[in-house]
Amino acid sequence: MAEEECFDVLTRTGEKTGVAKPRSLVHRDGDYHRAVHVWIYAESTGELLLQRRADCKDSWPGLWDISSAGHISAGSSSLLTARRELEEELGISLPEDAFELLFVFLQESVLNEGTFINNEFNDVYLVTTLEPIPLEAFTLQETEVSAVRYISLEEYKGCLCREDEAYVPYEISGEYGQLFDIIERRYQVDEEQRCLSLQKKLSRYAPIHLHAELLGLSEANQEALIFIIKAATIIDDIFYRQVWKCNQELRDWLKKSSDHSTLNKLKWMYYSINKGPWSVLDEKMAFLTTADSAIKLNSDCTKPVPGWKGLEYKASFPLRKSLGASFYPSDMEKAEFELWKRNLSKEDQKAAAGYFSVIRRRGELSRDSASGLSKANPDDLVMVPFSEQYRPLLDEASTLLRKAAELSDCLSLRKLLIGKADALLSNDYYDSDISWMELDSKLDITIGPYETYEDELYGYKATFEAFIGIRDDVATAQVKLFGDSLQTLERNLPLDDKYKSENVVAAPIRVIRLVYNSGDVKGPQTVAFNLPNDERIVSRWGTSMVMLKNISEAKFQHILQPIADVCIEVGQRELIDFDSFYIHTLCHECCHGIGPHLITPPSGQKSTVRMELQELHSAIEEAKADIVGLWAVKFLMNQGLISRNFEKSMYVSFLAGCFRSVRFGLNEAHGKGQALQFNWLIEKRAFISLPNGKFCVDFDKVEAAVEGLSREILSIQANGDKTAAEALLRQYAVLSQPLKSALKELENIQVPVDIVPTFSFPDKIMNGLR
Repeated sequence: MAEEECFDVLTRTGEKTGVAKPRSLVHRDGDYHRAVHVWIYAESTGELLLQRRADCKDSWPGLWDISSAGHISAGSSSLLTARRELEEELGISLPEDAFELLFVFLQESVLNEGTFINNEFNDVYLVTTLEPIPLEAFTLQETEVSAVRYISLEEYKGCLCREDEAYVPYEISGEYGQLFDIIERRYQVDEEQRCLSLQKKLSRYAPIHLHAELLGLSEANQEALIFIIKAATIIDDIFYRQVWKCNQELRDWLKKSSDHSTLNKLKWMYYSINKGPWSVLDEKMAFLTTADSAIKLNSDCTKPVPGWKGLEYKASFPLRKSLGASFYPSDMEKAEFELWKRNLSKEDQKAAAGYFSVIRRRGELSRDSASGLSKANPDDLVMVPFSEQYRPLLDEASTLLRKAAELSDCLSLRKLLIGKADALLSNDYYDSDISWMELDSKLDITIGPYETYEDELYGYKATFEAFIGIRDDVATAQVKLFGDSLQTLERNLPLDDKYKSENVVAAPIRVIRLVYNSGDVKGPQTVAFNLPNDERIVSRWGTSMVMLKNISEAKFQHILQPIADVCIEVGQRELIDFDSFYIHTLCHECCHGIGPHLITPPSGQKSTVRMELQELHSAIEEAKADIVGLWAVKFLMNQGLISRNFEKSMYVSFLAGCFRSVRFGLNEAHGKGQALQFNWLIEKRAFISLPNGKFCVDFDKVEAAVEGLSREILSIQANGDKTAAEALLRQYAVLSQPLKSALKELENIQVPVDIVPTFSFPDKIMNGLR
């Protein structure tokens, strides 16, 4: 006799209790558990596929129901269950990108005179095909399904409304009605309205043109630049995959169809800014639907049918971007990851939470073959290093960097390029990051996996990026004092002395004029970065900083100055200036390199701030760098290193900058961190919201308020106190009424939120790129 299937028992709110019980007992006792519903929708005919439940079923026998459905076994995952049920019940084997998770529905019912209690959390998936699947292509599981047929969306909806006894009942005026609403909205296309919506979204970005000024760059490095830019375009391809595994296919599809209509062109333009179907400035909600997505052909996912080329489906994506991007299985829960990680060796635990790997399921690694679903323990998590996950692309990028190194006449640049070429293939970036910090070249290159903003699940995994610029030697010499002051700043931080480091290394600062960027540069553009993030390097060697001066100039001109004209009280508006904005940006980046990094939290186990704060780390760290950067500017003034002429202008420029960053959205680390600071300073009356809708700085209160928030955040980091970090963000990282009023006014007069650069190159470079 076959062993009875077990289910994970859940709480009333859907969390796992840690208990698993046999199926019969779960339904006898009314335990909450999980299941999947999979709907197949034919786009051309507007029909849903229904299955007739087998007469032997213990619930709703002989009635028409969902295309495919089934329970999630104890320890199993949602997505693999959805794929498995579709294959077992209907004989359709599809890859995971065919399955769109629409919503989770709680179904509570009592059947069979009280002997069958069904309290079920259902993950509702949609598979969108272009045409109906021929009925002869199905292979039905006789113990589950007796027949299949297609029915129009409207007819099926009507049957449920009438409570037709031939159909399993669903309350479509309740939660389950979302299924119909989502599909109907998706295909009620008003092209003119969609065009206007996308044009409005695009208008939030001010276009700027960046011209590559190669003056002072040697002939040899101009030749090397061609291969470096080619390598950077490959870095872009990797980043698209890191955001979402089918992102490259969607990109190619939208680009190919962009000249078919005005709407398609606008889709492509806005997609190019966001590097995905989710709008960075709209809390990462999708601005496209699966109906806009790439069409994929799977010719062998069913039994063959003469004259039928196979199943064409739309590559799906969720309405809201996955918190784990494509670094983790899309249906992985944090508890599952933690349990798996706990059973690894200490070395593997460190790697699993490290920057340079992705987490996959065993079954997912063979997702293109039906046999992958039946392997032993297909749900088990496995770790795959970047060097394996992206190997073909990394091979190509590595080769191009080596060619660039052969051409360059700068020793430190050659060393960097060769080191990065090696690191891409070895997955060990330590030595190459040291070489990056030591770079002394007119042609300035940053390339590799660095920032962890995309990993909103944990903040562990790094994304690939590339920044190519020409060093501004005069500006670089002018800012040297900031990097040289780090140990002094560390020693005087508003933080208990026991948490301070005596080994802060001076941060080299390079000012460049950006020539080209790629990879993790979607949405709002960065004006500076402080790298590396590897705590081993930071603790021993410090960090290095790159300022993108032409990007800063463009943001000040197109964004900050217009914001000040709208939001700042006229009496303080004249205090806004570029130098104050630029100096604070410098101090912001410097302050990433000071304060707690390697820590010993109350547990007594050595750790890092990133590991302890996990998904909260990015927002807290950006807030820290911002507010401590403001404290640092005032401290350096008191030391006579910066002119006091900037004292008032730096606070007013910072106030105007709050509105700039919050417009990035509270789901973005910089926006969330900025909201935290603004609301704290408003509460302390350091910033004043005036009756006329304008804002000003109270110069008598702002210094103490800045120091107070700096102390609060630094102490949270020093203790690795995630609970305190959550409380601070919950209270202050919100869209308060003063922020709402200011943002509404900025939207009304259409002040751009950010810039979007286009890059132009001299003919020689262009010919080489071709």
